[in-house]
Amino acid sequence: MSRYDPPATGRAVALRYDGGSAAPIVVASGMGYLAERIVEVAADNNVPVYEDNSLATMLSQLQLGQQIPDSLYQAIVEIYVYFLNFDPNDPDKARREREEARKASAAAAQAAAEAAAAQAAEQSDEDDEYEDDEEE
Repeated sequence: MSRYDPPATGRAVALRYDGGSAAPIVVASGMGYLAERIVEVAADNNVPVYEDNSLATMLSQLQLGQQIPDSLYQAIVEIYVYFLNFDPNDPDKARREREEARKASAAAAQAAAEAAAAQAAEQSDEDDEYEDDEEE
């Protein structure tokens, strides 16, 4: 029995970047039990695990030994940033921080949308007043 939960989609992909190639390459990929084993081996070897179900789905479509495509570079950069913030004494720290950042970003977007709506309503009121003045 595993002491780790398998990814929610049941997929896992391992990447390697040795600096000699242009981009990271896929070194392991699997679903179900194999995905669980990939995660276990990573954790047993103190390799941090980055969970992103949609990215795992896209990466799992690549062949073993294949470099990641340019279109996924930004997503891979996020993984490297995650690794930079990884604390082996608190493995969930980076995930919590990422979730907090997403929530803060969503709250900021909501606040910006509300401010824009308020500004639009204010502008509409001013336009109505201007039209009323012209009619008189």
